[in-house]
Amino acid sequence: MKRFLLLCLFLLGLGWAVSNFTGLATQGTFDSIVLDFREDLTQTEIADRIRTIADQYQVVPQLNSKFSKDDNIYVVRGDRDLLRSLRRSLRQDTEAIEPNFIYRIDTQPMNVAAIILGDSNNFPNDPLYGKQWNLRSINIEEAWKETQGEGVTVAVIDTGVSRVPDLKDTEFVPGYDFVNNRREASDDNGHGTHVAGTIAQSTNNGYGVAGIAHRAKIMPLKVLSAGGGGTISDIAEAIRFAADNGADVINMSLGGGGETQLMKDAIDYAYNKGVVIIAAAGNSGENAAAYPARYPRVVAVSALDSTGNKTPYSNFGAGVDISAPGGLTQGDNEDGGILQETIDPATGGSTFAAFQGTSMASPHVAGVAALIRATGVDSPDEIVAILKESSRQVAEDPFNHFGAGHLDAASAVQVALRGQISFRDFFRWLRESGYLSPRFWIDGGAVALLPKIAMVLGSYLLAWFLRNYFPFRWGWSMAGGLIAGSSGLFFLRGLYIFDLPQWPMRVMGSSLPELGGAIQGSSVLNPVFASVLIPAVLVVLFLGHPEWKWLAIGTTIGVASFLVISAFISPAVWGLGSGAIARGFLVINALLCMGLASLALKSETTIA
Repeated sequence: MKRFLLLCLFLLGLGWAVSNFTGLATQGTFDSIVLDFREDLTQTEIADRIRTIADQYQVVPQLNSKFSKDDNIYVVRGDRDLLRSLRRSLRQDTEAIEPNFIYRIDTQPMNVAAIILGDSNNFPNDPLYGKQWNLRSINIEEAWKETQGEGVTVAVIDTGVSRVPDLKDTEFVPGYDFVNNRREASDDNGHGTHVAGTIAQSTNNGYGVAGIAHRAKIMPLKVLSAGGGGTISDIAEAIRFAADNGADVINMSLGGGGETQLMKDAIDYAYNKGVVIIAAAGNSGENAAAYPARYPRVVAVSALDSTGNKTPYSNFGAGVDISAPGGLTQGDNEDGGILQETIDPATGGSTFAAFQGTSMASPHVAGVAALIRATGVDSPDEIVAILKESSRQVAEDPFNHFGAGHLDAASAVQVALRGQISFRDFFRWLRESGYLSPRFWIDGGAVALLPKIAMVLGSYLLAWFLRNYFPFRWGWSMAGGLIAGSSGLFFLRGLYIFDLPQWPMRVMGSSLPELGGAIQGSSVLNPVFASVLIPAVLVVLFLGHPEWKWLAIGTTIGVASFLVISAFISPAVWGLGSGAIARGFLVINALLCMGLASLALKSETTIA
């Protein structure tokens, strides 16, 4: 019974890992190239190589995956000729230079500008989404699986917002024009509409580009004139208007010099009413954030380019809280900018334009704040803490270019959902696990219905517990550790080979806690092997190794599960008997193993 329970736990985890594994295509068409730079190159050296590529080939490599920053993986537009040239010129600096194959849902010809570089499920279907490197760099697609900003209102305090075609499906709530003192807060500059697009551009509508929290509502508040200037009094009034009219998040992509009590009081007023306030750090390249970003209750955002470095124009240092994509355009090449639909102030018509600035970085953070708010976290203190905690930390940042780190939407939403059990998550787990199949529930008849319900609920709670408190990375090292610590290759115990001793089979068929009695064939547990001692030694030895650490962590979790089950089914321990003392010994060591695994995983997260 004990081994059967352990086997079920292992198969459940293995099934989950297999169901979440996605294969890679090895052939097909491509129009971009993957550059996997060596791990021993510094960020400065990589930036030099990227500038060389940009100067020589007139294309700019961009970060384009969830782990691209840590793994030094970049993507650059190019064909087979460029592929051959890069392989010749960068052979010594890279681990691999490969085609970045394109996945499509049909075989219809596509315009180059409409190629989608997203995942194979074709969400979102906005044809210019492939040009939005900035959204992929914050891992937005993983965040969208949990929330898209439903029910949250974001106030855009800027030059106004015009309802361009790619904001047609975005919900608006009434705002105000503080420059012209009227209710309609339309844009006559283009800046505010662009900012609103980053936050909540209509998404998956088959047109244009995407927005971060595209199901959030936009509250347009115009405080800047067509020339881009505005007064502190108008801005402070707009902040209070937003707080009084249901805004959950405020974005201010504006700034300047001068601290005033009027502005500070307005910010405190909104914050005390539960509003999160985000602002641009400024574009003068100075060692301090501008106002209003500099105020204590405002999240100041510095700007990153497509390689994850601070842009030359971005302010940094004192007051900067976090960094986000702000773009960097060079000459006529706008690929490094932030692409959204806005208006052409000369004609009033709509246009897709790539801008750069901390003004573009700030709405990225505002959009992610809206995603966090949509998960049910409503305290500004908690939302700001989640933004900072979930950011990708930069190990060497002596001048505070990045604040807490690089914005990460997926990680932020995961931290916000930590400890929450939601119907959406449960339903998705049922679908992915195959439990929505009618055949599963019909087989076995009514007699099997209650056990199946108990099994499904228990399996979900176990998966939820592991995901939230032990978010390990599945792999053969992890699986091997779980087997070694929990059940061993137990089927070998009953295998007999003519004229050969049976003890080697008993050893290979035993779990780590059982090894103390395996040679003698005793079922009584040795307290040295059936304790936290050996897992602790493995963790100390292998925690610094990129692969073997998962074997140590898996073994530790496996030993914990074995000890828990043994405490209730067969608590016989040498020298302690099989009563309450033995049970207590096993339970205490199981808890110590779980604590050790948790600490090891936290150490892994910190290092990453």
